[in-house]
Amino acid sequence: MLIRTYRLLILTGALFGIVQTGVADDKTTAIAGDEANTKTDGKIFTRPAPLGKASRMVLTQGDVEVPLVVVRGTPYEMGHQLGVALQDEIRTFIPAALKGVSHELGVSMEDLQDVWARTAAYADDRVEQEMLGMADGSGVPLSTLQAVHAVPLLMPYSCSSIAAWGDATEDGHLYQTRNLDWSMEIGAHEFPVIVVYVPDHGIPHVLPTFAGFIGAHTGMNVKGIALAEMGDASRKESPYFVHAPHFTVFFRTMLYDADSLTKTIDIFEAQPMTKRYHFVFGDGLTEKRAVKVLAHSPEPEGKRVAIWKDNDPTDEFAPNIMSCCVYNDEGRGAFPTLKKEAGTLNGEKLVALANTIPIKGGNVVNVVYDATALRMWVTYAKGDREAYQRPSVFLDLKALDADENGTPDVAMAK
Repeated sequence: MLIRTYRLLILTGALFGIVQTGVADDKTTAIAGDEANTKTDGKIFTRPAPLGKASRMVLTQGDVEVPLVVVRGTPYEMGHQLGVALQDEIRTFIPAALKGVSHELGVSMEDLQDVWARTAAYADDRVEQEMLGMADGSGVPLSTLQAVHAVPLLMPYSCSSIAAWGDATEDGHLYQTRNLDWSMEIGAHEFPVIVVYVPDHGIPHVLPTFAGFIGAHTGMNVKGIALAEMGDASRKESPYFVHAPHFTVFFRTMLYDADSLTKTIDIFEAQPMTKRYHFVFGDGLTEKRAVKVLAHSPEPEGKRVAIWKDNDPTDEFAPNIMSCCVYNDEGRGAFPTLKKEAGTLNGEKLVALANTIPIKGGNVVNVVYDATALRMWVTYAKGDREAYQRPSVFLDLKALDADENGTPDVAMAK
């Protein structure tokens, strides 16, 4: 959404020479004498009355606990509900994280706000409306949330993803992994949350994320679309191109709007790129396949984007390729297991495989989606124990009833 600045134009009688002195004096006296008009408590606008309340529960596995929050309504309402539900976590985490990251990157709060202002010009309006709602619900200033959402544009990270389906899996389902290998020092893993969005308009979807973040580093919607990302740009390649939506923003667009792999790719191809990435996009319900995407910016025209299907001889990993599977593990050894386990792969086996290929020292989150049955396994780091060292919590999106009213929280895909 283009950021618009509105300047208040104060039109005085002296400026246009059309207001008589007596009338001006009367108006000045009336305003000065109206005590109610002077008591604004510093507020210059009203905020929308929030509607609805989030449902919050906890997913557990042994001593592992991960909060889950379900929000419903308009983008503003969902952001507000999330801000209220996670108010303590957001207030504790976001300002401290922003201060630490600013120091690490050597940038000011104003720099980060400027980055957000530039990228937000290309962003999905719904994301900004959610962020505004979160600011109002949590009490954390909007400018602070905007600044922290600029951080992923500037920080390098390196991850991995595997998608397997059809003859490669034991039940034909599409399973997709996502390792987030990022900075443990930021401490985001200490504030985990799984958010289920049930919008008035758009497709319900789920994000394994962190308190205070609206953007999606991964996610799945109830049409069976699963998304994963891998960063390829090192810090020495900065400054990055920020006149584009970050992937965490257009991932939300995909989750809101994409009901097939073709639609997902259409949304992707409409985006200018900020820097170099790989992506894996999967569709477990409509087209029942996945693709791996190389998206490198800046690069010469014709070398900027490559989209590989399964068993594609042009795949960068050929000849280590196979039918009904695409992957990017950055050379960390997934293929022998994929080939050996072909035909028997399932959620548990891919959880185990994902645990063998992270970048140790920065494995913040691991996720495995069953994008056909709409299930997921999520593992967060905790303290100094990385995600690959900890148990996963499990979520069956079809059966989720966080408000305990006897009805599943999300409408399933037809």
